[in-house]
Amino acid sequence: MDPPAPKKRGRKPKPKDDKKEDQGSRMKEAKKSQPPTVDEKYTQWKSLVPVLYDWLANHNLVWPSLSCRWGPQLDVATYKNRQRLYLSEQTDGSVPNTLVIANCEVVKPRVAAAEHISQFNEEARSPFVKKYKTIIHPGEVNRIRELPQNANIVATHTDSPDVLIWDVEAQPNRHAVLGATNSRPDLILTGHQDNAEFALAMSPAEPYVLSGGKDKLVVLWSIQDHITTSATDPSAAKSPGSGGSIIKQDGNDKAADAPTVGPRGVYNGHEDTVEDVAFCPSSAQEFCSVGDDSCLILWDARTGSGPVVKVEKAHDADLHCVDWNPHDDNLILTGSADNSVHMFDRRNLTSNGVGSPIFKFEGHKAAVLCVQWSPHKSSVFGSSAEDGLLNIWDYDKVGKQSGSASESPSSPAGLFFQHTGHRDKVVDFHWNASDPWTIVSVSDDCETTGGGGTLQIWRMSDLLYRPEDEVLAELEKFKAHVVECAAKT
Repeated sequence: MDPPAPKKRGRKPKPKDDKKEDQGSRMKEAKKSQPPTVDEKYTQWKSLVPVLYDWLANHNLVWPSLSCRWGPQLDVATYKNRQRLYLSEQTDGSVPNTLVIANCEVVKPRVAAAEHISQFNEEARSPFVKKYKTIIHPGEVNRIRELPQNANIVATHTDSPDVLIWDVEAQPNRHAVLGATNSRPDLILTGHQDNAEFALAMSPAEPYVLSGGKDKLVVLWSIQDHITTSATDPSAAKSPGSGGSIIKQDGNDKAADAPTVGPRGVYNGHEDTVEDVAFCPSSAQEFCSVGDDSCLILWDARTGSGPVVKVEKAHDADLHCVDWNPHDDNLILTGSADNSVHMFDRRNLTSNGVGSPIFKFEGHKAAVLCVQWSPHKSSVFGSSAEDGLLNIWDYDKVGKQSGSASESPSSPAGLFFQHTGHRDKVVDFHWNASDPWTIVSVSDDCETTGGGGTLQIWRMSDLLYRPEDEVLAELEKFKAHVVECAAKT
């Protein structure tokens, strides 16, 4: 008999029907002695939405999506912008797994009426998110990453050793029905010796792709020679939807297998599965990786296939995620199953051979699944976890909070906003580079509702992050306006 498959990070199987009644009775017993339930906390959150948010859209997903990413901005209008959004559908096999390209209407700041943004039905799809194209994916989509030089090119990870590259504009729209053949990737990147499921990155400096897998390897590819110059030249790039592939065709019959690309480098230094990878923002030759061996490793493709620096015990448990600060090449974030986020300075990574972070951010109650720096402010980043929280942190606020009367003494250092709109583990989120402070986040709701997921697109109120003197001046002006109106009535 085969051994059971290992539990997948960020995902648990749906409960079987015959266990539902038993689970229900156990839950009722447990509820009596527990703090507020997920639903009670959610109800409280929803009542505060008009105060805390400038805009929020809630979109119910029939199938969970383990990844969500912003694509290119399509057009800019007076009150809202239109932008591509990449999602997936992770199905139970009754219909194919898919990569979904959606069009999203992003409402501009200070446009949405406060009373409207909290009036949504959790079971409904959002009018702001519309499916544009479906690609039938060979296996479930675990991770999506867009090419910074041209966001119409995306890479995906599934339960296989290969990385799949898609030119989403050139791919035909497919109808996802049982028995439908898989869409054909535009490129297949080979080089892993075992499944590579999560660790995936694309370089902002050059069209390079990085991946990590169960084979404990980090693999680097260049796709420079396989995409047309118009794909990476902003002045020559076609507008989205204009058709025509930006990936060079090699003369193969379209029905045949996609062309494959071998690795530029294979890097060996981890002792367990590599869970995430990230490029140095200023160089496609420098990158880092984290894994289930609790290590953070820095690499340089110019100096060979071994680690430049290996940080042992970067955390006290498996590392799930890593991100490199786009504004400061020295700062790296890691997130772990030990529920914390660590910030490292690459000039001083270790002390006595053990990881020595600049700061430990502790505001989650379960494993951290995703960390990402803000593209707009160098000290701000987000972290999401299996506790259903998406925390927004500001390193500049560390040490300054105790002096502010408005700060809760129990608030973790550096935490300045907590998005609690998801009722299950937040498996991915992405800051919108075209729209400051706007975030898309997705939760896998199998645990709480037995299936599906929730996609939310949101922007906190600017009163929460603008300079304090500016905010106070505006509130004073508003107060004077209210007093004046009251006097007239």
